[in-house]
Amino acid sequence: QVQLVESGGGLVQPGGSLRLSCACSGFTFRTYAMSWYRQAPGKERELVAVISSAGSVGAITNYADSVKGRFTIVRDNDKNTVFLQMNSLKPEDTAVYFCNARRIAYGEDYWGQGTQVTVSS
Repeated sequence: QVQLVESGGGLVQPGGSLRLSCACSGFTFRTYAMSWYRQAPGKERELVAVISSAGSVGAITNYADSVKGRFTIVRDNDKNTVFLQMNSLKPEDTAVYFCNARRIAYGEDYWGQGTQVTVSS
């Protein structure tokens, strides 16, 4: 059974930091590209950060322009977990954050249940 379980969300003041975790099971984690998406009220879900599956030259990362330089995505293939370190948080970062695992070539696409991040003073 495939499971993606996010944790680490919460309420933080502007300028603060949070680290989200996504613990995965039920699939071969290291062969999947992992991503974080977010969805704010009344808005569409948007891609925040993605990290490629582990390769011989190391994983490749990419970020939405709105979070570049503030957020970092990393993966731990030994623990089947992907993290999103979020620094210098802004009120506009408030959203439900979702973890995604994807293997495009196989048509496989899995989602977590989401974790709420609220940035407010």
